[in-house]
Amino acid sequence: MKNKTNFAFFGTDDFSVGVLDELKSAGFLPTLIVTSPDRPKGRGLKLTPPPVKLWAIKNKINFLQPEKLDDDLCLKIKNYKLKIGVVASYGKIIPKNILEIPERGILNVHPSLLPKYRGASPIQAQILNDEKNVGVTIMLMDEKMDHGQVLVLRELATPTKVPTAKELSEKLAKEGGKLLVETLPKWLGDKITPIPQDDSQTTFCKKITKEDGLIDLNGDPRQNFLKIQAFAGWPGAYFFAEQNGKKIRMKITKASFANDQLKIESVIPEGKKEIAFAQFILK
Repeated sequence: MKNKTNFAFFGTDDFSVGVLDELKSAGFLPTLIVTSPDRPKGRGLKLTPPPVKLWAIKNKINFLQPEKLDDDLCLKIKNYKLKIGVVASYGKIIPKNILEIPERGILNVHPSLLPKYRGASPIQAQILNDEKNVGVTIMLMDEKMDHGQVLVLRELATPTKVPTAKELSEKLAKEGGKLLVETLPKWLGDKITPIPQDDSQTTFCKKITKEDGLIDLNGDPRQNFLKIQAFAGWPGAYFFAEQNGKKIRMKITKASFANDQLKIESVIPEGKKEIAFAQFILK
């Protein structure tokens, strides 16, 4: 397949880029990349391209940024005469008429051991549940979310410490990309028989909101630590504190857990810069 097979890659975020990097390292470059439109970001709401778009530009690969996965997109994709497609953290459910365009279907790199952790936030959910059996799945997609037949699974070594979402995402993207590189030639050569998922073992994870990051400092310290690690970056774990008679939001940027105790190490008080938590307490 190296540099000879037309294939499309659907992806948006840093997890997607991690998979693309592994494909590139093995000599597999997509013919077409489909990613999300630029979105307003940050305090200034500056229009910001998704990481996969930047990767496509850097690697001189044609890309599309459709708002809707409609008939117009179908026609554009059909022009590429694709052998296969790959999805890794694209962020949208791909309709059946697009799934059927590539000759050998579309494969998905999913960052959990399916059928566990189907849904919008598998990486964060595995951290929140203190999951020891983490891994990646390559599946043949159908029109239902994370429901397709499994081609191969790979379980990773049990984490020795609770990772942040970014750390686990980077690890799963790397392993998922490597597994994809091994799987693609076998799938294209009819050497893999897909296996239906056992729906009775399915678990689901929901879309994360900013409100999910709120923690109760009087609550279970282990669960609070898991929440801090799972929501590091976005939406960020936070609590409210009283200062000078005013209630302020405190975003936790670093914490540790030992001897059944949660230690908050640094925070960002609302409207201010990051400080050591001890420094805030002494104020």
